[in-house]
Amino acid sequence: MSGKLIKIEMDKSLAVGSRELSSKAVDLSNPKTITSEVLFNGARELLIKHANESYRLRITNQGKLILTK
Repeated sequence: MSGKLIKIEMDKSLAVGSRELSSKAVDLSNPKTITSEVLFNGARELLIKHANESYRLRITNQGKLILTK
Protein backbone atom coordinates (compact mmCIF):
# COMPACT_ATOMS: atom_id res chain seq x y z
CA MET A 1 0.00 0.00 0.00
CA SER A 2 1.52 3.30 -1.06
CA GLY A 3 0.78 6.73 0.29
CA LYS A 4 1.45 8.87 3.29
CA LEU A 5 0.98 7.74 6.88
CA ILE A 6 -0.26 10.48 9.21
CA LYS A 7 0.08 10.31 13.00
CA ILE A 8 -2.49 12.22 15.06
CA GLU A 9 -2.15 12.77 18.79
CA MET A 10 -5.21 14.07 20.62
CA ASP A 11 -4.88 16.44 23.57
CA LYS A 12 -6.79 15.79 26.79
CA SER A 13 -8.71 19.02 26.15
CA LEU A 14 -10.34 20.79 23.23
CA ALA A 15 -9.70 24.41 22.31
CA VAL A 16 -12.86 26.32 21.39
CA GLY A 17 -12.32 29.90 20.31
CA SER A 18 -10.14 31.55 22.93
CA ARG A 19 -11.25 29.29 25.78
CA GLU A 20 -10.21 25.75 26.61
CA LEU A 21 -12.70 23.09 27.71
CA SER A 22 -11.87 19.92 29.59
CA SER A 23 -12.95 16.67 27.95
CA LYS A 24 -15.69 16.36 30.62
CA ALA A 25 -17.24 19.66 29.50
CA VAL A 26 -17.58 18.75 25.81
CA ASP A 27 -21.11 19.20 24.45
CA LEU A 28 -21.91 15.76 23.01
CA SER A 29 -25.03 17.08 21.26
CA ASN A 30 -22.82 19.15 18.93
CA PRO A 31 -19.68 17.12 18.10
CA LYS A 32 -16.91 18.62 16.00
CA THR A 33 -17.23 17.47 12.37
CA ILE A 34 -14.29 16.96 10.01
CA THR A 35 -14.37 15.43 6.54
CA SER A 36 -12.26 12.36 5.83
CA GLU A 37 -10.56 14.32 3.02
CA VAL A 38 -9.30 16.89 5.54
CA LEU A 39 -8.43 14.25 8.14
CA PHE A 40 -6.45 12.01 5.76
CA ASN A 41 -4.98 14.87 3.67
CA GLY A 42 -4.31 12.61 0.67
CA ALA A 43 -3.14 9.59 2.70
CA ARG A 44 -4.88 6.19 2.80
CA GLU A 45 -4.20 5.52 6.49
CA LEU A 46 -3.26 7.31 9.69
CA LEU A 47 -2.32 6.50 13.26
CA ILE A 48 -4.32 7.80 16.20
CA LYS A 49 -2.76 7.86 19.69
CA HIS A 50 -5.33 7.52 22.48
CA ALA A 51 -4.66 6.69 26.14
CA ASN A 52 -1.12 5.48 25.33
CA GLU A 53 -2.48 3.12 22.66
CA SER A 54 -2.08 3.34 18.88
CA TYR A 55 -4.99 2.83 16.51
CA ARG A 56 -4.79 2.63 12.71
CA LEU A 57 -7.56 4.24 10.66
CA ARG A 58 -7.51 3.35 6.97
CA ILE A 59 -9.57 3.77 3.84
CA THR A 60 -10.34 0.47 2.09
CA ASN A 61 -10.38 -0.05 -1.67
CA GLN A 62 -14.19 0.14 -1.44
CA GLY A 63 -13.95 3.58 0.22
CA LYS A 64 -14.98 2.44 3.71
CA LEU A 65 -13.16 3.29 6.95
CA ILE A 66 -11.64 0.62 9.20
CA LEU A 67 -10.23 1.33 12.67
CA THR A 68 -7.93 -1.32 14.16
CA LYS A 69 -5.84 -1.46 17.31
